[in-house]
Amino acid sequence: MSTTTHTAPAHQRRALPTLWIGLALTLAVGVCVLLDGSTTQVLADHLRATYPAFGEEEVAAGAQTYVAILLTVTGLGAVGWLSTIGAARSGKTWTRWLATAALVFAVAVAAAGLTTVDTSGEVGLAPAMGWLLLLPCLPGLVAVTKLWRGGTRR
Repeated sequence: MSTTTHTAPAHQRRALPTLWIGLALTLAVGVCVLLDGSTTQVLADHLRATYPAFGEEEVAAGAQTYVAILLTVTGLGAVGWLSTIGAARSGKTWTRWLATAALVFAVAVAAAGLTTVDTSGEVGLAPAMGWLLLLPCLPGLVAVTKLWRGGTRR
C-alpha cells in the first residue's frame, strides 16, 4: 500500500509566512480594540469630540457598539486568514482567488471605516482605528502577490 502526500506548490508555501503575519496583525487589531476602553480611549474620545452634547453613558454605549463591530470584523478577518492558510497548505488551486477576494473585502471594510460620515458630519469611526483596520491589508497584498506570481494560472 503506497501513500501519497500532497504538498502545496512552492508559491503557496512561500506565501504561508506572510499569511500567518496577516493573521497575527488581525488578531492584534482585535486586542487593541479590546484594550482601547481601558487604555487609550480612542473610540470614546472621538465620540466626545464629534458629539459634544453626549453624556458619558451615551459615549460609553457608542464606544461599546464600535467595539462589537470591530471585533466582528476581526473575527471575520481571522476566518479569512485561516481559510486561506488552510487552502494554501493543502495546495488548493483556488487559493489565490480566495486570498484576492478576502483582500478586496478587507480593503473595502477598512475604506468604509476611514470614510463613512455619520450624522455628526464627521467620519464615524475614529481615524486611528480606521487606519488600524488597514494594517493587516499590507501582508494581504504581499501574500496575494506571491500567490499570483507563481504556478500556472487557473
